[in-house]
Amino acid sequence: MRRLALVVLLAIALPLQAEVPAWTDEPIELVRLIERANRANTAGNRLVAARLYCSAAAHGSLEAQYQLGRLYLGPLRARRGHDTGHVLLALAAQRGHARAETLLSSIRRPLPGDLDSHLPPCLYAAGALPSAEGEAVVPHEVVEHYIAGLPRNHRAHARLVQRLAPRFDVDARLALAIVRAESNFNPSARSPRNAMGLMQLIPDTAERFGVRDAFDPEQNVRGGLAYLKWLIARYDGDIARVAGAYNAGEGAVDRFGGVPPYAETEEYVRRILAFYRARRHVAGG
Repeated sequence: MRRLALVVLLAIALPLQAEVPAWTDEPIELVRLIERANRANTAGNRLVAARLYCSAAAHGSLEAQYQLGRLYLGPLRARRGHDTGHVLLALAAQRGHARAETLLSSIRRPLPGDLDSHLPPCLYAAGALPSAEGEAVVPHEVVEHYIAGLPRNHRAHARLVQRLAPRFDVDARLALAIVRAESNFNPSARSPRNAMGLMQLIPDTAERFGVRDAFDPEQNVRGGLAYLKWLIARYDGDIARVAGAYNAGEGAVDRFGGVPPYAETEEYVRRILAFYRARRHVAGG
């Protein structure tokens, strides 16, 4: 027990290293800021990283708030003290950020009183949100970090998607975004509309792409990837129309000349674009 306590104390005392950001569906403008902050943090530019994380957190990003808290617990502790990081983590955990909850549980001290007085001033000066820069796809390391944290059975299904996607000329990151939005890597998922399995194939789509058992993970993923490949070719790699068609059918996309004005489909397209982050498919990934 004494040895375990020593390990915990050392983990808290040592500076926290830069951590790969979470793969979230926050607005693209925010994740671009977080990507820039992470690059600065990794390069040792802590103040630049803090400014960028704080800007994203001021616009509501939980991930940025968590990363800023980690900075104040580690490299920037001398600037505002341990309490600022502690409070930032506590507020992020209160809003449901899982990694903030985990890190918070390792801090063996009570929260300071008057929480607002310990928050950095930049959180109250949001300013204009910068436009999303570039059309870069979500970085591979962000996706890998996400997959590594999945439960073992879900991780196996994510690896299956990664292995098969290149055989269909589909960027694995797009395929993973679709599976995550559709079933969250649950091969037994079934929707009220009878969409089945990892990629939520309806019976017509399963039959169309030769899937005999939609609850068999490999058959399901192969069928879903074949459909994605077909949609990517049909819509010239336009992710919004591909995602809209995957959710509502290509007939609806063709009828409306773009993403159908259905609330469910519009939200689905928003999530896929936020996960993938580029508006056009990157062939070969």
